[in-house]
Amino acid sequence: MLQAYVSDGSPFDLTTLSESEPLPPSVVWLDLIDPSNEEERLAERLLDVELPTHDDLKDIEPSSRLYVENGTIYMTASLAWRVETGFAEITDVGFVIADNRLVTIRYAEPKAFKIFRTAAPRLGGCGSTGLVVLTKLLESIVDRTAEILEYTSAAVDDLSGKIFYRDALRKNEHEASKDLQAQLGSIAEFQRLTAKTRESLTSLARVLSFLSPMPAISQDKGMKDRCKSVSRDIQSLSEHATFVSANITFLLDATLGLINLEQNKIIKIFSIAAVVLLPPTFVGTLYGMNFKDMPELNWTYGYVYAIGLMVVVSVIPFIWFRKKGWF
Repeated sequence: MLQAYVSDGSPFDLTTLSESEPLPPSVVWLDLIDPSNEEERLAERLLDVELPTHDDLKDIEPSSRLYVENGTIYMTASLAWRVETGFAEITDVGFVIADNRLVTIRYAEPKAFKIFRTAAPRLGGCGSTGLVVLTKLLESIVDRTAEILEYTSAAVDDLSGKIFYRDALRKNEHEASKDLQAQLGSIAEFQRLTAKTRESLTSLARVLSFLSPMPAISQDKGMKDRCKSVSRDIQSLSEHATFVSANITFLLDATLGLINLEQNKIIKIFSIAAVVLLPPTFVGTLYGMNFKDMPELNWTYGYVYAIGLMVVVSVIPFIWFRKKGWF
């Protein structure tokens, strides 16, 4: 899909252009969403530049993601998306500044783009030039990243309450120890989301570091201040992401510790039962040998005596364990 937008944020119908007609000056943003070969060739013809392919966007070398060629600025950022599905992923998005216009090439739909397109007409347009559109779009992406971190932080706090205060909320003994292992899946989900968010913030920081020294930015006080503001926001969010990640790591360690405690309780019960039953087993084994000269063999009360002895030797360790507070 190939979409064009003018400076006030309203869409522009490219089908109104003839084969050789250039883009009107009012078009400041071309947005290519999973473009076909025909759409890529059309965008390249309209801008007279070569656009990166899907494979080009996947390159991880800095020289392939951030560079200037023939006056055209090429940047690639990794953005988190599919946050709402519970399985966050990273998608590579290309940003190209060509002929004072912004071109975005993407093969996914991060929510920040939809928010920016919807809000632009209401907030005075998307920008008068491609660089202005880019900085505003980066602001929207950073704001969306902040929302993701806020959601993750709140969800981690809620999960912490479920893990540590489950005894106070239980209705029966079964609920006291149920599905601690199931919480590991939630912890893994939040850890993945935080990791993808940190990766996205790192990528955005590199884009801003590359973009800020550009003459069109450094010589324009308004643009320079806007880039500095976005960079500060990215730094702040990166620190917050580190804090959230540390909380998730703590929850993981605590959950594994609680699982071990629950397992130890079960093992303790079996251990106590084995120790309590060991003395009567010994007594039963002793009097089950039936030697000829065993004094109690022909005793009238021998059976009652043996049973009573078994009970006594069972109760003694039980009382001892109870006194020690082992259960």
